[in-house]
Amino acid sequence: MLIAIWAQDKNGLIGKNNRLPWHLPNDLRFFKATTINHTLVMGRKTFEGMGGRPLPDRQTIVLTRDKNHQATNVLVMHSLEEVLAYDQETQGKTFIAGGSAIYREFLPYCKKIYRTYIEESFEGDAYFPELAWGEWQLIERKQGLTDEKNPYRYYFEIYTRIDA
Repeated sequence: MLIAIWAQDKNGLIGKNNRLPWHLPNDLRFFKATTINHTLVMGRKTFEGMGGRPLPDRQTIVLTRDKNHQATNVLVMHSLEEVLAYDQETQGKTFIAGGSAIYREFLPYCKKIYRTYIEESFEGDAYFPELAWGEWQLIERKQGLTDEKNPYRYYFEIYTRIDA
C-alpha cells in the first residue's frame, strides 16, 4: 500500500535546500516509528539532502531519471511503474517521502496520508503539491507535545482516501 508521509508548515512548505526548514525532534521520532521496517521512496535530491545514506531498518528506494545513478544499500529505480510493481510484489507499506515532484507523481496512487502540520511559517523553496482534500477523510489528529526542543505547535494527522 502506498502511503504519503510529510511535515509541512501552515503555508504548505516542506523543504529548504533539500532539508527540513525546522528542527522538530518529536516529528523525526514519529517518522521513524511510523516507517520502521517498511519501504521509503524518495527522489535523489531528498536522499542526498539526508546525507546520501539509507535510514536504518527501512528499505530505501531512490527514484531518479539518471540511469547511471548508483547508491549504496538502496534500490535505485527510474519510473513510477517500477515502484508500483515493487509495492504490489511486496504487499507491505511503501511510504512516499518526497520531494515535491515525487509526491505529485505518487499521490493519485496513495491510499493513506500521514501529515505533520506545524502552525508556523518558515522560509524555504519546496512546497507540498496541491491536494484534493475532498478525496480524503481525517481519521486521527493528535496534538504534539511542545517543549524547549519542540517549540512549535504541531499536529500528527492521519487521512484515508475516501474511495479506498
